[in-house]
Parts: sequence; C-alpha cells; structure tokens
Amino acid sequence: MTKILILSVSAGNGHVRAAQALEAAVQSTPPHTAVHIDAMAHVAGGFRKVYTDWYIQLVNRAPELWSYLHQRTDATPHHAPSQRLRRGIERLSTGALVREIRREKPDAVICTHFLPAELLMRERNRGRIDYPVWLQITDYDLHNMWLVPGMAGYLAATEEVAFRLRARGIPEGRIHVTGIPVMPAFSEPDAPALARHACAAALGLDPARPVLLMASGGAGVGDLASMVERVLSLGGDSGLQVIAVAGRNAEAHGKLQALAARHPGRVVAIGFTNEMHKLMAAADLVVTKPGGLTVSECLALGRPMLLISPIPGQEEHNAGFLMEEGAGWLAYDAIGLDYKVARLMADPAKLASMAQRSRALGKPRAAAAVLRHVLGEAA
Repeated sequence: MTKILILSVSAGNGHVRAAQALEAAVQSTPPHTAVHIDAMAHVAGGFRKVYTDWYIQLVNRAPELWSYLHQRTDATPHHAPSQRLRRGIERLSTGALVREIRREKPDAVICTHFLPAELLMRERNRGRIDYPVWLQITDYDLHNMWLVPGMAGYLAATEEVAFRLRARGIPEGRIHVTGIPVMPAFSEPDAPALARHACAAALGLDPARPVLLMASGGAGVGDLASMVERVLSLGGDSGLQVIAVAGRNAEAHGKLQALAARHPGRVVAIGFTNEMHKLMAAADLVVTKPGGLTVSECLALGRPMLLISPIPGQEEHNAGFLMEEGAGWLAYDAIGLDYKVARLMADPAKLASMAQRSRALGKPRAAAAVLRHVLGEAA
C-alpha cells in the first residue's frame, strides 16, 4: 500500500480541482490511499490573504500589473536574490504546513502548485524527508516558477510543455506528458450519461436547437447576465438556448434567474454545481475563461470553446494553445463575443471541426496516467 499526499493551493480553483482529481484516482485504486491538503489551510492568516485574495484582486483590477509581474518572474532565475527572499518569506509563514506534512508521513507527494514543492525541496535538501515529490503543471505553457529543482518527476500537459522543461534544464527522464488531471466524471466522454441529447433534454432544453454553455464574464465582455442577454438577441425567439453558470456568485445567479423568467425555455440559470460535466455535454459551444482545468475538462469531453477574459500570462498562453490547435476561438471584447457566437452557430461544420480537434487533444484519463508514474507502474 502506498500513501500519497496531494498538496494544492487555493489561489484560484484550478490547483485544487487537479488535486481532487488525483485524490479520486488514488481512491479508485486500492489498497493505495490519498490525503489531500490545501496548503492555504495551514499558513499564517496574513500570508494566506496576500497569496489568495490579493492575487484574485490583482488579476481582476490590475491585469496590466499582473502581466508585468508574470513576465518579470518568468525571466528571474530560481537562484536570484529576489527569489531567495520570496522563498524565505514563505518559509516564515508556512511552518504549520511543513509540520502537517511531516505528520502525514506519506510514501510520495504530488504538488499541483509550486509553493509546497519549493518547501519540500528545502526539506529534502536538508535530509529531513526521503520520499519522492512530484510536480503537476496545471497550465498549457511553462512559467519559471514551476522549475523547482529536485523533483522526482514533472507532469506536463503537452509535448510543448515537456519541450520547454527540457529547454530549461530539466532532465528528460523526469518529464512525463500526462495531461492535466480531471475528475472521473470527465474521464468517460462516450458514456451514455453524457450523450448530448439526453443532457440537454434533462435541463428542459430542446436538443434539436443549438445550446451554449456560458460559464463566466469579465473584463471587456461584461457581466454574465449581460453576456447572456446579448447572445439571446442574436437568434431571435427561435434562436440559441443558453446554460449560464454563476457559481457561488449569488447576485449573478439572481440576475440570471430573472433573465430566465423573461425568456422561458431559452435560459437555464445555474448556481454552484457538481455536474459541470453534464452541462458541458449538453452544449454545442462553451464560452469560458481559459483556465487550465476548465480547458482540460472541455477537451476531455471534446467541446469547442469560445474564450473570453483570459488572465494575462498563463490564461493567454492557454488560449494561444487552443487557437493554434483549432479547438478554440478568442473573443477580445463584447462585440467580438457577439460576432463569433453568431458566426460559429451559423457554421455547424466549423463547430464540428473544432469539436473534433478538442477531442483529439483531450486527455480524460490524465489522473490515472499521473498515478501510474508515481507508483512506478508506467511502461
């Protein structure tokens, strides 16, 4: 039996969702066991606020500043004084986390964020741990912060990310292209429960008419309710149907419910949900921000994407990957969103081609692939 500790950081949802997918994969392979810890649950309150709340506010309110910081840190070597200072501050704030990791006594660790990987690198260098530490990269590009020395393995989304790891000095034998882990619900795209017709009908939608899933608003395109209202006007009374997901944003959910009441049968307003896989399966096109995990889920189910409001840096690179590969388009602003939704909905052949490319890129069983490497079972 192998005990695997999975460490995430709740700065955004993607790192946590990848960790949850890995935890589910371990639980499905007894007698191995998994423990998932969010690093932010075991750090000083001030540090947690800066690392999570400040990050979210920065990318939303000052994206230009975030873009500058992203580029600057990408060009800063791991051994640079500024990076050593950053890691020193992190160590002062994460003592409880290190103690919690020691208490768990794992046989192996998988990190879905570089912060805990850097802490364990120091522990390993000082001879305090002897178990392997693996690093799961959760975007479709590589940033310098992921280049943590001494990892047992680096788990990459694509061959290009692997190429970039090699170019930056990571030994080839430690690099594995697995994809980004997604939950088991996304791992069987051809399951009858994910048939488009059935999923659309279960939501009260007409499967014979086009369906959009709209999962976020943001800079340049407007809030989610205004996006949905504009899209509804593109097709007239017999036009598009929209599944709109507000998540935990109660105000946005309320606006969407009011919109659904004004357009009966054309809008499904969803708050927080654990059934995103069924919502994606019902859709002909997913309109979303290009976060690494959302992208991976869409690819796993073979869904074409119209990308909006990418965070400068990592999400812009994710969008670039999808556009290069033919699985997604990018709307730069509200006018572009309206134009591209109308154009794609009027071109079923183009949508089908994008869906085909998405399916080809998808790695629905990435979590199982990661686990095989960690357990030493990969061919």
